[in-house]
Amino acid sequence: MDKQSILNIGVIGCASIAERSVIPAIKNLSANFNLVAVASRNKQKADEFALKFNCKAYYNYEELLANQSIDAIYLPLPTGLHIEWIGKALDAGKHIYAEKSFANNLNQTTKLIEKAKKHKLTLLEGYMFQYHSQHNHVKKIIEKGTIGKIRHFSSKFGFPPLDAANFRYDPILGGGALLDAAGYTIKATTLILGYEMKVKAATLKFNHSNSENEVNIYGSAFMSNDKGIGASLAFGFDNYYQCNYEIWGTKGKLIVEKAFTPKFDQKPSILLEINNTIEHIELNSDNHFEKALIEFYDAIQSESKRMEHYTEIHNQSEAQDNILAYSKSNLS
Repeated sequence: MDKQSILNIGVIGCASIAERSVIPAIKNLSANFNLVAVASRNKQKADEFALKFNCKAYYNYEELLANQSIDAIYLPLPTGLHIEWIGKALDAGKHIYAEKSFANNLNQTTKLIEKAKKHKLTLLEGYMFQYHSQHNHVKKIIEKGTIGKIRHFSSKFGFPPLDAANFRYDPILGGGALLDAAGYTIKATTLILGYEMKVKAATLKFNHSNSENEVNIYGSAFMSNDKGIGASLAFGFDNYYQCNYEIWGTKGKLIVEKAFTPKFDQKPSILLEINNTIEHIELNSDNHFEKALIEFYDAIQSESKRMEHYTEIHNQSEAQDNILAYSKSNLS
């Protein structure tokens, strides 16, 4: 594929994140993407999106996938639907950018990665926050030795109870804090400390016991590597709002105060504490939705990037599986 070619992209599922953030980012990246169509099983919603974003509306997902002019798919469907629709999109020859979490479990993730490898198609999991420039600033502070050697990492992401009808409480749709809020804390840990960080302990609180309708609503986990560095993770749906990570070093510490959800027009800040002084470092605003899409575009052009994302998705899913397994072992 010509590196300068514009990719035709379709959207399966008219979720609020698609309308609010991702489709506007696609439209802004006109040198990279051409939005061809959106699909929804709700005709009214599909028509509304098509009118708003000047593209074709489909009223079922299969018809969009049958459009041979479409090269790539953005898929913001709930996780529980991914095994079916990522699989069908791959069979249709489409590159896939799927919202997190990529699949319900590692077994499903592995099957989808193997199918993508067979068809030489790119996969990207929608943890957009990692492409925000504030995290590069954090890495530079660490590399300079400003806070010394890292001794501990901690991350928290949680928010107040959601509406009872929210799909995140539906086990069939892949609900639960583990496949939602927890994923951000895992991703932040590996973003800063690498994939050598492995889950060593975890606990999950479920909203029901011995019920087919149970979903985990909050939890904690501990990860570590063979260098003795540990990471504490906390996440949940019914918590006081938290959205941060902290790195504790031998000479100081830093806190990223808006780690996962900075708005594209918001200037995030880092709290840096050294020598008994506290400094708030204001950073430039950044659009991590656009940057994630550029990463997707670049990965479609690059076999090495494509392979990196297979590994990244696998490791993320494996960590989530391990958190569930450790949690269940604690209950036995």
